Amino acid sequence: METTLRGVGVSHGVAIGEVRHMGTAVLEPPARQIPADEAPREQGRARQAVEAVAADLVARGNLAGGEAQAVLEAQAMMAQDPELMADVERRIAVGSTAERAVYDAFAAYRALLAGAGDYLAGRVADLDDVRNRIVARLLGVPMPGVPDSDEPYVLIARDLAPADTALLDPTLVLGFVTEEGGPTSHSAILARALGVPAVVALPGAGDLVEGTLIAVDGSTGEIFVSPSEEKRAELTRAAEERRAALAASSGPGATSDGHKVPLLANVGGPADVPAAVEAGAEGVGLFRTEFLFLDDSTQAPSEEKQVEAYRQVLEAFPEGRVVVRVLDAGADKPLDFLTPADEPNPALGVRGLRTLLDHPEVLRTQLTALAKASEGLPVYLEVMAPMVADRLDAKAFADACREAGLRAKFGAMVEIPSAALRARSILQEVEFLSLGTNDLAQYTFAADRQVGAVSRLQDPWQPALLDLVAASAEAAQAEGKSCGVCGEAASDPLLACVLAGLGVTSLSMGAASLPYVRATLAKHTLAQCERAASAARAADTAEDARRAAQAVLSGE
Repeated sequence: METTLRGVGVSHGVAIGEVRHMGTAVLEPPARQIPADEAPREQGRARQAVEAVAADLVARGNLAGGEAQAVLEAQAMMAQDPELMADVERRIAVGSTAERAVYDAFAAYRALLAGAGDYLAGRVADLDDVRNRIVARLLGVPMPGVPDSDEPYVLIARDLAPADTALLDPTLVLGFVTEEGGPTSHSAILARALGVPAVVALPGAGDLVEGTLIAVDGSTGEIFVSPSEEKRAELTRAAEERRAALAASSGPGATSDGHKVPLLANVGGPADVPAAVEAGAEGVGLFRTEFLFLDDSTQAPSEEKQVEAYRQVLEAFPEGRVVVRVLDAGADKPLDFLTPADEPNPALGVRGLRTLLDHPEVLRTQLTALAKASEGLPVYLEVMAPMVADRLDAKAFADACREAGLRAKFGAMVEIPSAALRARSILQEVEFLSLGTNDLAQYTFAADRQVGAVSRLQDPWQPALLDLVAASAEAAQAEGKSCGVCGEAASDPLLACVLAGLGVTSLSMGAASLPYVRATLAKHTLAQCERAASAARAADTAEDARRAAQAVLSGE
């Protein structure tokens, strides 16, 4: 009998296949005492296992490239955390085996994270994955993970670790469904990059019986269990129509009546550039520079290394626009040489621009490298600061750009509600705004983007979030300046129309989403987008906002 479940759709497309569950064996080693003379050998085993796991994570990142590489390199740093390793060695010194010491040390650190507030609690899944990999290596057993199968299937998991998501084979894994996660979780971002249909935050997903046929609609978040032939045909037909529309869509982003909405790509480094160019990106709306700083958490990369990496991206978009975000360190991207180790809540502490203003030499080197990288190129370079709170922040960043001799537009990211509410004030110091809707939602609703339990508050359709987008866009229009969106909200084709209707002047997203957004914008006039935006803002819930906008754009 056909039944319908609903989670949060995070990656477009339809997948129809049989359920296969992620391996979830609990790797808890037995507790036993070892003689004191065995401690040095066990400590050596532990160190070797940690280094092997870290190397494996880095290798997986190198294979995956792009978004995945930065995520996996951060996990490798987690594995090599010196305080964790010191705790492991202490436990071995008093009689634990290497595997049990790793298990218990990670459990203690896990408890600290889980009790440190939502932001850090959201990193527990990544920590568990690192622990399991180290313990599995020490026990000599396979790491629980993606099932072996000769036939394509739909993967079901409580959550997916970045190391698993990054290397999924799209020819075998038709789509995936998780019980946890949210629209801006690592898994969701990587699913979009892979082009794999995905639904997250589906309670009871683990109860789906192995081998059951299901249909996954990654656009709506619907899961059809034991779908009828009619339903399968309907979904397949809709998917084919979508693909045909994508194939017919090309050129710059615009509404059907010619209102231009430049469509740009989010990139995490040079490895992401080919996909962006192939998808027809008109430039880069968010160039994340953190990838350069994750190679060595103890010191900043040299100016020369930065110049080389930046120039690779800038050269790929001659006559195009490239918006670079300077280093966004802190919170979930800690760096030993920059990030305070004792902050009670890093998400609300020294991160982003605050970190750079505390370490002006790091900011100066990055801005100087960008100035040198852009010399002689016809690219339109724009540089923006993350986590700008007010006009003083914006002025400090603009002053630093001028002092570095940077010939570019200077901008501010709107990720804190205060920046949206005081956008006109901020625009007295900078030339453009860029809305990071992931963090803006997180700070507006006090809801960590990695915590599935609060995923409804991370929904970019929340009317309160749309109000803040509208306030920013209206301020930019009043000042004669631009206001783009570079958060994950831009990758939703329907929401992209609403954002255009709110007055947003450009949209930036993962390369895989560009054709969907381009095709959908081209179907509607600017007036229709404006009416859809008004209808969405008049709603009280995210679901009602989505329905209201859909009704306007479909002519209901």
